[in-house]
Amino acid sequence: MRVLILSVLLLLGACATAPIIAPADSLDRIAADYVALILEIGEHEPGYVDAYYGPPEWQEAAKAHPRDIPALAEGAVALTTRLNALSVAGADAATVQRRKYLLAHVSAAAARLRMLSGETMSFADEAEALFGVRPELAPLSNYEPVLAEIDALVPGPGSLTDRVTAFKAHFVIPKDRLEPVISAAIAECRARTAAHIALPANERFTLSFVGDKAWSGYNYYLGDAASRIEINADFPIHTERAIDLGCHEGYPGHHVYNALLERTFVRQRGWVEMSVYPLFSPMSFVAEGSANYGIDLAFPGDEGTRFEAEMLAPLAGIADADFAKKARLGALMRRLARAEYTIADDFLSGRVGRDATIARLAQYSLTTPDKAAQRLRFIETYRSYIINYGLGRDTVQAWVERQGPDPWAGMETLLSSQILPVDLM
Repeated sequence: MRVLILSVLLLLGACATAPIIAPADSLDRIAADYVALILEIGEHEPGYVDAYYGPPEWQEAAKAHPRDIPALAEGAVALTTRLNALSVAGADAATVQRRKYLLAHVSAAAARLRMLSGETMSFADEAEALFGVRPELAPLSNYEPVLAEIDALVPGPGSLTDRVTAFKAHFVIPKDRLEPVISAAIAECRARTAAHIALPANERFTLSFVGDKAWSGYNYYLGDAASRIEINADFPIHTERAIDLGCHEGYPGHHVYNALLERTFVRQRGWVEMSVYPLFSPMSFVAEGSANYGIDLAFPGDEGTRFEAEMLAPLAGIADADFAKKARLGALMRRLARAEYTIADDFLSGRVGRDATIARLAQYSLTTPDKAAQRLRFIETYRSYIINYGLGRDTVQAWVERQGPDPWAGMETLLSSQILPVDLM
């Protein structure tokens, strides 16, 4: 017994004097701590975690014991320090990019934590801090020539907004036909995507129609190559919007993006950072930009207009409508899209009030006041996130088309990568 006690005392003495060697840090360790950080931020801000399909016990731990916001801010600083201290000299390009990707996303998380702590930023500063891109805020007068072109395209009595609304009313999908029309659009988007990109064998989605949302459509990625796509049916949905939603939320948009990231990084490489999607991060610039560009990629030229007229219009019960004119109108209205960046900047800074902002949104998006009010609700909720759609789309398109003659190959590379917005510029 005395020998056993002495042995224990000697062991304790040795432990007391021997140096404790901490395990070497690694990107895998940091990535796991990054996931914990994002999940815990999500406990303070509902909706911040757009998707998570990592170990369920990590999510349970975040729910049970979330750090407070100051502690999370300290955690973000510590992760940045660790990433900067970690050498990637001699590492392959994927590892170098992985470290860069984590640094960018930890930086965005730190910015979001500052906002949750009460810090205010200008619209452009906030966009750059969260998404890694600084938008140009053009004066609204820049968009007046586009409004003049639309005025000439849709002549007649009454306000321009009323004329555009009346013209587009011919293309509204009746509510009782929404499901077959949008299902047909999604099926076509999928077929066109699958012809170019090898999708996971088990990929699938469910479709439902909802109301009282700030958005028009949403993809909830569930993991294991599955999504839940929800469409807001509160406002009229036009035939071209069925294609937009099918591509943007589904193929080759959000559903495909998340499924390819899961397959490439989580399943094949075990890179756990990709099992969580923080909404306010550089990831969203790529996600929204590629989802919007995916519409034109799947339906180049006038193929979308032909599909509307030949396939969707009969399903919707629409006859004798001028789809070619609607396509010209749509191209012009796309040129108005970035006007809302300036409008949002003025509203969020307090320079312009609510009623005036709704009127401006109605004027520059040529929509009804109630639809403009819904858009303002989106801006209030998501703030500078709106840059990811128009600016994101144009940036993604330019990058993809620089990659070579096959834009689908460039798109697949982007959707299966940790490419950051700064890499696209």
